[in-house]
Amino acid sequence: MRLKEKVAIITGGASGIGLAACERFLEEGAKVVLADFNEMEANNQIEKIREKGNEIDFIQVDVSDEDSVCRLVKETKKKYGKIDVLINNAGITDDATLVKMNIDQFHRVLDVNVKGVFLCTQAVAPTMIEQGKGKIINTSSVSGVYGNFGQTNYAASKAAVIGMTKTWAKELGRKGINVNAVAPGFTLTAMVKKMPEEIIEKMKGNVALQTLGKPRDIANAYLFLASEEANYVHGHVLHVDGGIMM
Repeated sequence: MRLKEKVAIITGGASGIGLAACERFLEEGAKVVLADFNEMEANNQIEKIREKGNEIDFIQVDVSDEDSVCRLVKETKKKYGKIDVLINNAGITDDATLVKMNIDQFHRVLDVNVKGVFLCTQAVAPTMIEQGKGKIINTSSVSGVYGNFGQTNYAASKAAVIGMTKTWAKELGRKGINVNAVAPGFTLTAMVKKMPEEIIEKMKGNVALQTLGKPRDIANAYLFLASEEANYVHGHVLHVDGGIMM
């Protein structure tokens, strides 16, 4: 097992890519802390996971709130005594074109997608520094690399994640901590599945592989970067997008 006895915090773990990551990490022997704001959805998923015989913890967290994040890290360390992996997967969208986007929409997305990643990493870093090792994996997006119509706030937030990833790689690499990012492309989450079929087909047409990614595809990228196989991968942004921009 590639993550046997490793302790991993996965934010936004109650649905979509985060949930797939929780399941994938459990398959590889990790002790997983599912961190999410949506308590009802998280408890539903925890129950299903435990029915399969897997042990998993749930800690409710608002990643944009410092006290909430500190409690997440404190409770995880109290139970397990260490934190090996942090997956900063939590993120939201609130789309509108530039002239229609209000300032609340802009701040709401940056609070979760940028401030949340900062707070979680800042809270976990001292433990990893003390350990002399750790893996931090941040979730960016192809929108943060290429931009996307109607997503000023989201694209800005995901570009910021790349900048923070490369900065932390410079700061934390000398402490034995790997910091990388994953940039997913169009991924077939529950939200995407609700879109009209013609929109989904148009999205597929923009991908070189002519298909959308699955949450497990992104989870596999997280797994690689969290594993010992990626010990010399550092400060990298791994595109998992089917060749959306070539």
